[in-house]
Amino acid sequence: MAGFRSLARQVRDPGCDTALRRYSLRKCLERFAPYGHRATWDHLCRRHRFGPEDRELDPGRLVAALDELEEARAVWLAYEEQFAARRRREKHDGLRGLGAVDDWHRRVWGGNGVVRCGDPAVHPSDPLPEVLRRLISALEDGPGERCPVCAGPRIEWRAGSVDAYEPWLGPVCGDCGVGVPRAVLTSGALARARGVVRRPLAPAA
Repeated sequence: MAGFRSLARQVRDPGCDTALRRYSLRKCLERFAPYGHRATWDHLCRRHRFGPEDRELDPGRLVAALDELEEARAVWLAYEEQFAARRRREKHDGLRGLGAVDDWHRRVWGGNGVVRCGDPAVHPSDPLPEVLRRLISALEDGPGERCPVCAGPRIEWRAGSVDAYEPWLGPVCGDCGVGVPRAVLTSGALARARGVVRRPLAPAA
């Protein structure tokens, strides 16, 4: 099975036909997809102006989409390295218990679904690297009252299935649509979210 880097080389290879390069970009999302596979693909299509099913399109747009995805992946992998180094230091010092952030991080190791969006058409419109930097800042700063990605105040509690493979139960931003890690919300924000009735989301601008 090809890894992210080998797939990225295929996306950039001018010797490959455009359909294969598009397919390789789509396969990259099986290795790294911050919003989940479908929502991340929708995000890249919108930002780089190509259709989800386009087979013949400007290869430059595919490469630009890959550049954004690669930068986001680099941001997340750097954070994971720092996280792993911290855990090694803590274990060396005898601190074996996992906190809320650590428990969440264990489930999203590798970067898939870090800021999962249950509705593939509702997600932040900002560049992926910036979204991940905001999330990382929130993880490092401690619990807050608002969405760590868009600073929206509408946190809602969702129960249901994000997709066929990963059910979701927890806080979701009613403004940008991301699943908010419980570890970045105060107990008061979580309590308020549980009392909010789910409302339909409008696509992010």
